[in-house]
Order: sequence, then C-alpha cells, then structure tokens
Amino acid sequence: MARKSRPALTQLGHATKPPASPDEAVLERIPNSQPRERYLVRFACPEFTSICPVTGQPDFAHIVIDYVPKAWIVESKSLKLYLGSFRNHGAFHEDCTVTIGKRLVDELKPHWLRIAGYWYPRGGIPIDVFWQTGAPPKNLWLPEQGVAPYRGRG
Repeated sequence: MARKSRPALTQLGHATKPPASPDEAVLERIPNSQPRERYLVRFACPEFTSICPVTGQPDFAHIVIDYVPKAWIVESKSLKLYLGSFRNHGAFHEDCTVTIGKRLVDELKPHWLRIAGYWYPRGGIPIDVFWQTGAPPKNLWLPEQGVAPYRGRG
C-alpha cells in the first residue's frame, strides 16, 4: 500500500483533483501551535460514502473523529479529500472506520484518537463501529458525539 507523504502543504489553497482511492490520498499535517495543551479536535462527516464490496451498492455513514493532538494537526482540506476518496472504495463498514482511524494515528501520532462510524442500515440493520487508541487523557472535556441511535437518523 503506497502512501504519498509530502512535507509542504500541496492541497490547501490549490485546485486539487480528488484522489481515486484512499491509498492515493495525501493526508497533510501542520504543526500544532498549542502542543502543551490537552484539547480535543472533532471532525464530523455526516455524508460519508463508500461502496459495499459485495453488491457494489453505496453505503452511507455519519463519521465522527475525535483526537487530542501532540506535535501535529491534520490539515482539514486533505482530510476532506481523504474521506471523499472512499466514495468508490469497496470495503465493509468495520474496515472503513478502523482504516480511517489507523491512518490518522499513523500520520499524526496523537495523544489519543477515537473514531465512530454511525452507518445507515444495510439489509435492515444499522452497523455502528467504534475504535480508539486507548483511554482518553484525564481531565479532557469529551462531549457526546451527538449522533443518536438509529431511528431514521436525520
């Protein structure tokens, strides 16, 4: 699995072609200007899309990523493009969710990260996937993720 890493920001402020796959996507990072502080960064992607690897039908999820940065924070345009690269990627819910979390951990080396994939029903059953690197840091304000259990999410 070849991943591209670049030291300078190449996407922010530039016209950028969407990556064809998660492996081709470039996740960019910038130095954390508050490395001594313990704070939470949250990204919510309520319109995440991937493809069922068996049927080829689209799958939809509300993805919530929480992390406590160390030296690096993710550049948000590159994250948006990375998440969008799953649009034509065939993988099960569990694989998509955990792959995203692990890629962010590899790139950022945060103090802590958790990801939740609140997937819309496939075959009448919603599948929610949760992964984290360990216990959250002590004294961290960790708000609820704000995604209700499935009842016709909206």
